[in-house]
Formats: sequence, structure tokens, C-alpha cells
Amino acid sequence: MKPLICGIDEAGRGPVIGPMVLACAVFDESGAEELRKLKVRDSKKISKKRRETLYPKIKEISVEWHAIRISPYEIDKMRKEISLNVIEALYASKLILKLKTTPGKIIIDAADASPDRYKDKIIAFIKEKNKNFNIPIISEHKADDTYIEVSGASVIAKVARDLEIEKLIVKFGDFGSGYPSDVRTQEFLKNLMQQGELPDFVRKSWNTVKRNHKQANLLQW
Repeated sequence: MKPLICGIDEAGRGPVIGPMVLACAVFDESGAEELRKLKVRDSKKISKKRRETLYPKIKEISVEWHAIRISPYEIDKMRKEISLNVIEALYASKLILKLKTTPGKIIIDAADASPDRYKDKIIAFIKEKNKNFNIPIISEHKADDTYIEVSGASVIAKVARDLEIEKLIVKFGDFGSGYPSDVRTQEFLKNLMQQGELPDFVRKSWNTVKRNHKQANLLQW
């Protein structure tokens, strides 16, 4: 019997609005085969409706899964001291430390330009809490496209974030995708700035926010 494999991926790294979500999912051999039968792929290559259909199935198929939500406030606060890549490595380590099972390997979609550097940072964070940690970690770019287990985690992370975004839209109105390049998102942010304050669901450390604030001359950063 092949060992368990854990996949890890994130959703919402780039948006200026809403949380970033990291998810891990552990699968045995039969679970991975079920994912293949369901044609699970990187969440970015699946429609929203399809992701929502797969979401409960992937969680049910997994041996275990976990998701961590990192709020815009937390991201802004930590970015004063560390980079977004290091923040991701930190929370990836938190996911791994949550595991109740012991997978034979962990595969993660690398956030850093250097996959090895990203892996080494994750391991360093883990060993601060568990010096005996010795599970092999594979850190690769586009792992969510290459490994079915990471694709599964990708869908969990994406849908979990989408659910958070839907709550925000219901409460505050439609702000588009939340990405800086989205015209609707830009207009939404400008309207907020004209009111003289930005709510906690906006990432104030993002360049697009700083630049627009400077142009509007509303707040000092």
C-alpha cells in the first residue's frame, strides 16, 4: 500500500480585498484515484460551479483536511516585518503541524521564486515547534497542476475563500473580483477612500491602496 500524500495550496494571494486561505488535504491511494475519476484540476482551471460541486466531495474523499484563513489585517501587520512569501511559509507550517496523520510526503505549490528556499523556510518554522519532524516536502511551481493531491487542496482553498468573499459582498456590495486590476474593485476602493476610511477587509499594505491614498491625499501612510 502506497503512503499517504498531503497536498497544500493557497487561494487569494494577490487580491487587495479579502483573506488569503491556505488548505491542506491528505489522500490515500484510493482517494487520489477518486480525484482522478472526478477530473479534479487546479482550481483556477475549473468553473466556480464545478468547484462548488467538487468541494464537499474532495473533503469527504480526503483522509483529513485543514484550511487556515489569514485576514487582511493579519497580512498587513505581518508585512511590516516579513514578506508575503514568508507569511505563506509560516502558515503552511501551521497546516502541517495540524496534521493528525503522518503522510509519506507533503507536496506544496511553491510561493517563492526559489522552491527550495520556500521549502527550507517551511521546515525551519516547523522545527521551531517539532524538532523531530522528518517528512519529505516537495516544493514546486505549478504543483497544483502537476499533482492531483495539490489540485484537491487548491479547490478547498479556493472555495473556502470564495465563501468568505460572498459574505463580504452581501454585507458591503459588489466589489468585483477583489484584484487590483479589476475596474469594479478600483471604483469600490475609491469610493471607500472618499469616505475617509478603509475597512479591515481591505489590504492596506498593497501598493494600489497606498498609491490611491496618496493621490487622494486622504490618509497619511
